[in-house]
Order: sequence, then C-alpha cells, then structure tokens
Amino acid sequence: MIHRYDITITGGGMTGLALACALGQQGKKVAVLEAGPTPAPFDPASEPDLRVVALNRASQSLLENLGAWQRLRRISSFDRMHVRDAGSSASIGFSAAELGEPDLGHIVENRLIQRALYESAAALDSVDWFDSISIRDLGVDDHDAVITLEDGRVFTSRLIVGADGRFSRVREAAGITVHSRDYQQQAIIATVETEQPSDRTAWQRFLPDGVLAFLPLTDGRSSIVWSSKRAEEILALDDEAFLHALGEAFDFHLGAVLDSSARAAFPLIGRHAQHYVKPRLALIGDAAHTVHPLAGQGVNLGFMDVAELADVLGKSARDPGSLMLLRRYERARRGENTVMQKLMEGFQLLFLNNIPPLAGLRGLGLTITDQLGPLKATMMRYAMGTMGDLPPLAQNRLR
Repeated sequence: MIHRYDITITGGGMTGLALACALGQQGKKVAVLEAGPTPAPFDPASEPDLRVVALNRASQSLLENLGAWQRLRRISSFDRMHVRDAGSSASIGFSAAELGEPDLGHIVENRLIQRALYESAAALDSVDWFDSISIRDLGVDDHDAVITLEDGRVFTSRLIVGADGRFSRVREAAGITVHSRDYQQQAIIATVETEQPSDRTAWQRFLPDGVLAFLPLTDGRSSIVWSSKRAEEILALDDEAFLHALGEAFDFHLGAVLDSSARAAFPLIGRHAQHYVKPRLALIGDAAHTVHPLAGQGVNLGFMDVAELADVLGKSARDPGSLMLLRRYERARRGENTVMQKLMEGFQLLFLNNIPPLAGLRGLGLTITDQLGPLKATMMRYAMGTMGDLPPLAQNRLR
C-alpha cells in the first residue's frame, strides 16, 4: 500500500511532533512515523517521568503557537537559579525579578510534552500518525523520497525529515557522517525528596568529576541530573548510601535527601552531523546534534531547528526537497548549534579542572560575573532564548 504525503517525518518525539504541527498549520500534508507506541494520556496520579527538560522562553513561545502549551500538565516554573563551584567558595545567582521577567523557565516531563504535541497534531486534518513502525528501506530520487516499512507499506513524499534521535536511521541511510565526542560521563536521573522544598529554584553544582543539577517539580520534589565519571560506582550504592552521597555532593543545600525514585542513567556523548541536509532530506534535533546537558539546552536547540525549518519551508513555494532551499535551514542552525556545543564543552573542561591556580581564577571569574549586572543579564537572556533574531514560530504571539 502506497501513502503519498508532502513531507514524511520519522520520529514522533518532541521535535518530530512539533514540526508536524508547524507544517500541518501551514496546510502541508504530513505523515509522522514513530517506532514506539502512541503517547499515553496524562494520568494525574502517575509519578513524574524521570526525564524532564528545562524549557526556555523561545521554546515556550513555540509550544504556545502550536497549541501544545495550553495542553501541558505539571508545569513547574522556576524564578531563581544558583550555580555553585565545589572547588571554591564562588557562586553566581540569577533572578527573574532582576530581569523583570515572571520566571526564568519551566521544568516539564518529556512524555507530557510529547503527549501535548500529539494532541495538537491529532487536531489537524493534514497530519497523520503511524506508530509501532519499523523502516526497511529509504531511498531518494530526483522527484521523491521513499520509505518502505517492514510490513510492506510505502510512504512517498517530496521531503523526509529525520527526527529519530541520536541513533537516527535516516541519518545512517543517507550516509551522513557524525563527529562524536565521548565525555566519559554518565548522567544519573531520579526524582528526589529533600528536607526543604525546591521552592521554584534551579540549582547546579560543579563537582570535581561532573555536574549535579536539582530541578524543581510542582510538588516540591526535585528532578536530579547528576553527570559523573563515577556513575557506575554511584549506581551500585544501596538506597541509603545513595541518598547520603547525593546530599553530600549537593552540600546539603536543601537539607538531607529523604527519598528517591528508581535511578536511571545514560552515557553522555556529544554528536554533530557533518551535514543537516541532502536532497529531499533534513535532520533536526538529536538526529543532527547532541550537547552536554549541563545547561539543559538540548531540547531548546531542537525546537529552534523546528522553528527555522518550518519558517524556511513556509516562506517558499519551491519544492520542499530542494537542496538549495534546505541549505537555508542548515546555514541558519548549524553554526548556532556548534557554538552551543563548544560552549558547553568549554564549561565542562573549565570546571572539571582542579589545578589550584585555575580553580582560583574560575572562582574569581564567577564572583566578578555575579557582581556585573549587565553581563549577568545578557547571559541569562541568551539562555532564556529572548535574544537574537528568532524565527516567527519561536516569537511571542500570544502573551
């Protein structure tokens, strides 16, 4: 059976569904092919997902413009951020009040964002969802891109967009080289309860072997992301020892850690595709790039890929698979994503280096930056996605 669409998106995660909504709003006929099941409806009695993201203002605007923000549940806003260096007494603090903003961002569970975007896509007649699929073959010619599934179904379109994650099948089939860097760390994630509630504050502490973040949840608990070279050792601890080690690593800023969910971990590897586009093919999100999570910018970069690609395709009446057209998207995004990746790697190297003179200079730099209001405000506005020339979809239309 042959299915004909304007654009086929492989991957029904957050970025794939966001692009489907954006293109569907433009009236393009879009197919979303997802290897997993349909995202489950929200269950208010469910425990928070271990995987959460910190959405900046640009991502919030994108979700609002797609009609997904209004469908989200358990949104935890934070209006303060504290960054501390375990190798010195230095720290830096950010406040929404200092910027004249209502908040600095929002912590939201991955699966709830995916579900909200799925509901927005389902409301569009021009978007079709296909789940539990397995791709057998992918081919491109002068006129069409063709995906053949293991069950024999065939999808033809003018453009295929790979939104299928860091192990992208589309990227592999297109023969696009990926430059990788193993950070020699794993990120441990869990939901924890502390003596003192998180109180709308995001915390980050740079440790000798990694970075520890405590992100506030709506019920006062915190979602932790502990990037460490000792992850295997930490994961092997029993529950009591883990709670104590976590509290100690956090310097007990919220008191003792009282309880923790099950723990999970994943290796941290930076990846960047040599090319984002080929004729009739484009990559977005983790299929194109992954960065170290120390600043929580991964999904925000992916959503800006979505906004830019949607803008490029929406402004042109040309064939959406045209390489000349797709290169406009690549030029707009590859440089910015490279800068963010290198910036995160630079921060990691700076804070994981405990040579005394460097540690002293690092602490001095944090202290001085904390006292320089304009510089600090610029740093925060950049992280919030409120600076620069944003694509229309990432601009505030509703607030």
